[in-house]
Amino acid sequence: MSTLRDNKLQGKIAIITGGASGIGEATARLFANHGAAVVVIADIQDELGRQVAESIGTHRCTYVHCDVSDEDQVKTMVEQTVHKYGHLDIMFSNAGILSSPDQTVLDLDFSAFDRLFDVNVRGMALCVKHAARVMVERRVKGSIVCTASVAANHGMAIRTDYCMSKHAVLGLVRSASVQLGVHGIRVNCVSPTALATPLTCRAAGKGVEEVEKEYEKFARLKGIVLKAGHVADAVLYLACGEAEFVTGHDLVVDGGFFRQ
Repeated sequence: MSTLRDNKLQGKIAIITGGASGIGEATARLFANHGAAVVVIADIQDELGRQVAESIGTHRCTYVHCDVSDEDQVKTMVEQTVHKYGHLDIMFSNAGILSSPDQTVLDLDFSAFDRLFDVNVRGMALCVKHAARVMVERRVKGSIVCTASVAANHGMAIRTDYCMSKHAVLGLVRSASVQLGVHGIRVNCVSPTALATPLTCRAAGKGVEEVEKEYEKFARLKGIVLKAGHVADAVLYLACGEAEFVTGHDLVVDGGFFRQ
């Protein structure tokens, strides 16, 4: 995981949704460490989000409340960021939720299904839409990165709606990259396998070490445990100039999960 200070994002303005914990928090810290002028953390965990922003430094990081399933909130978040800082260079659309293991095809609860799609699909599309609009308007050759999952490329025995939602994210990224390329805007996604974030630990009702041990068996790459920082490194690559000719790409961070 990257630890050295560097200027890969020197002067950049970035928004990270779901930035109060897990992959989002790790990415916010990494972006700041690599020279981002401002990192806007957007989340619905207000106290936690403010704590993260303060720990990074309020001169470089700020917190805003945003429910990504609400278009007005997403639009306001993006427009206020541009109004305050002049432009938007990076959107990391990361906010997402898990579904119940009981969500199999034969037993789909569509009220839960609708809520999950509101966040994981509608929310993702809203962030891409409104970030792209201000980038096009201001002629910023920006980078949009979405959090997908290994579930975007495989079927699952459980969590059918979650699997479907991540397939939708991959479709969004591929379509948006085609449509926005003419404006010089890159759109990519990062697809981690399961890792021990606060979200997954709460869902499992277990501690970090216990969850990591459970997930470790799914990776063919042994001797290392997937952490949020590894995913953040992948996001940094897609967001910075090192990936300036990379778009429509699904960067898988899975330790060889399900590969022959």
